[in-house]
Amino acid sequence: MPSAQDEGSAAKASILGLEAWLDSPSGRYLLDWEQRQMDAAVADLFGFHALQLGWPCLQGLRANRMPQRWLALETPQHAAADAALVTDFDALPFESNSLDLLLLPHTLEFTRDPHHRLREAHRVLRAEGRLLVLGLNPASLWGLRQRLNPGFLPAQGEFLGYWRLRDWLQLLGFEVAEARFGCWRPPLQRQAWLSRWGFMDRWGPTWWPVFGAAYFFHAIKRVHGMRLVGLARAKGQRRSAPAVALPSKVHKE
Repeated sequence: MPSAQDEGSAAKASILGLEAWLDSPSGRYLLDWEQRQMDAAVADLFGFHALQLGWPCLQGLRANRMPQRWLALETPQHAAADAALVTDFDALPFESNSLDLLLLPHTLEFTRDPHHRLREAHRVLRAEGRLLVLGLNPASLWGLRQRLNPGFLPAQGEFLGYWRLRDWLQLLGFEVAEARFGCWRPPLQRQAWLSRWGFMDRWGPTWWPVFGAAYFFHAIKRVHGMRLVGLARAKGQRRSAPAVALPSKVHKE
């Protein structure tokens, strides 16, 4: 059985390998797409407490306006300057039903038990709280290359299939409000070749939508049977009360 020191060394090596990969053309391409998804998703989510678990290279909460926004990491050796805490992602130091927004950027791919980590995310989210998840798609050209010739992607992470994760979310009581794929270019490490295949990002959503290298989930924690107090009545019928972290109308520039 590996010791705590061995696990710490493995985690440190994992972060070093991930940081190096994200500085490659493919890594920057992926990170750019993910940053745009998060910026658009969090801009109109409201509440009080928002938390991002891991992936400090992604500024997932920069476009959000909640008063309390935190970045949590698992490894103190490489804690980012803006990290608010270092903690175990499988045992978060938050009370149940206390967070309005939780970001899991590839957080489920770097754990031995992703289902347990997802249950922990469900525990700390409030009713109607929002969960945003980013992951790599095994049913993609990137996933195929990694299986046939390991080394293109960081070796420490494990793919979690889109449909498998969607089933888990629904079993836990989440409602999938939005889901999309992105990054359809082939798994190439030279910027010149990646640029030449840029047309695939334009055609991908139409011709091969589920084969993008990455996916994004926006899920809402639903609590069945919960009774909201203070509901306004109109014409003898109940209207939905405003809940935590609901998006407002999209503001067009």
